[in-house]
Amino acid sequence: MIQKEHFNKLNISIAIIWLFHISGLIGIIYSNSSWFINATPLNLALSFLLVLINTEISNKTVFLVFICFTVGMIAEIIGVNKGFIFGEYSYGSALGIKVFGVPVLIGINWCILVFTTGFISDKFFQNFWKKILLGIFLMLSFDLVMEPVAPVLDFWTFKSGLASFQNYFGWSLVSFPLQFFYHKVNPKINGLFPFHLFILQFLFFTILLIKIYSFGI
Repeated sequence: MIQKEHFNKLNISIAIIWLFHISGLIGIIYSNSSWFINATPLNLALSFLLVLINTEISNKTVFLVFICFTVGMIAEIIGVNKGFIFGEYSYGSALGIKVFGVPVLIGINWCILVFTTGFISDKFFQNFWKKILLGIFLMLSFDLVMEPVAPVLDFWTFKSGLASFQNYFGWSLVSFPLQFFYHKVNPKINGLFPFHLFILQFLFFTILLIKIYSFGI
């Protein structure tokens, strides 16, 4: 019975994120792009909730979420207000409520990325350090396709117009301790939900990137 409940919960969660990401992509490209872009906070919040629902919650897991959120927010607040770590940039209005210039959802997004990439890297390697390196690589790969799309969606904008090497170096620095803590805690996540979520988010921004630079939006 418990296994059946986990199976149903997993399948429903996967179906929801596929529905939201595909409808969001179609909406941004072919319909009222402003409405779907403004729905991004709901999509991120729902994705985070589904990650937690499919994770066995323990004190260590709660602490890991707290660390990912706090470290991510602090790094972003320093970045936005001081101009180092990631470079000089500012956030738009699409991601909702801000704290010291940084949307709260950005901290949540750091949690999502660490959990999804950490989960995937854990499936590929047994060696602790290889898991960390692959997790960092996956996070950087995601950022590479997301950065050119972000200004168009009013997520954030770099003063120079484009993310520089400093941004990716900063991502590596922040990602390292978060991947380290993730694999130390090694949270138990049911099924392949994080894999589906990461692939969907990666494809979402990749398709938008191709669309924007080929036909505009």
